[in-house]
Amino acid sequence: MAWADLKKGRFSQAYGEYFITFNCHNNRAYFNEFHLAHLFCQQIQVNEATFNCTWLAWVFMPDHFHGLLRLGKNSSLSQIIGDLKGKSANILNKQLQCKGKFWQSAFYDRALRKEEDRKNIARYIITNPLRKGLVKTIGDYSFWDSSYLTYPTG
Repeated sequence: MAWADLKKGRFSQAYGEYFITFNCHNNRAYFNEFHLAHLFCQQIQVNEATFNCTWLAWVFMPDHFHGLLRLGKNSSLSQIIGDLKGKSANILNKQLQCKGKFWQSAFYDRALRKEEDRKNIARYIITNPLRKGLVKTIGDYSFWDSSYLTYPTG
């Protein structure tokens, strides 16, 4: 889908919740490397603090990201995603000692309706590594978080 098509009808609703997906440039699997995935995950926390938003659930796959985002009062969806992608690309390119595109230009978003079950959406997001066959249990995958779900530790 073209970038212009993805932007059509995009609206940032204060405290709105959005299912977000974005991909690495050319679907390159940068995040098979643990240290690169860890650097990106740190940027999620920075993004939340900068924009007073909340990533309610997210998973980082080898070549893409899925998240459930709740905007703050004066948040802009495009600004939040642009900042996350921009700052992480800068840090990751420095780590890789390269320049150029790290992420594809566009991102996919879908606004959630009030009646949608957030726990089911969070489960869908974080079970991506299971569906892709990367692990047999989500506890074996390092790069996910959810305010709705926890993994038993003992």
